[in-house]
Amino acid sequence: MSAIRLAVQENRVRDPARITRQMYIDYLEPLGRGWVCERDGAIAGFAYADRHNGSVWALFVDPAQEGQGIGKGLLALVTGYLFQLGHARVVLGTGPGTRAERFYAAQGWERSLAAGDDEVTFVLARP
Repeated sequence: MSAIRLAVQENRVRDPARITRQMYIDYLEPLGRGWVCERDGAIAGFAYADRHNGSVWALFVDPAQEGQGIGKGLLALVTGYLFQLGHARVVLGTGPGTRAERFYAAQGWERSLAAGDDEVTFVLARP
């Protein structure tokens, strides 16, 4: 998962040491839940939900696997899980002017007024 996170061309992490192996482990259960999509025995994408604040902590797809519906599928798992926990809305942040920003808007997410210069915040209300 870390290799995918570091391979993306947009929304790059400025300090790779900031995202630790322990964070990936913690979001699997104590802090939320995580999912992976596998293709041919390799991880093609992953997503994590933060169950405490109702947010998408991470959603990344291997650049070589983009455009195959992996992101949509993972996003559906994350939001379904958080709505099932009782959250009225799900939030996430991404870089402005990125394909990810366009992806979330195309999925029906609303851009939040709280967006900043270096991050765009999106909100999805429970259906």
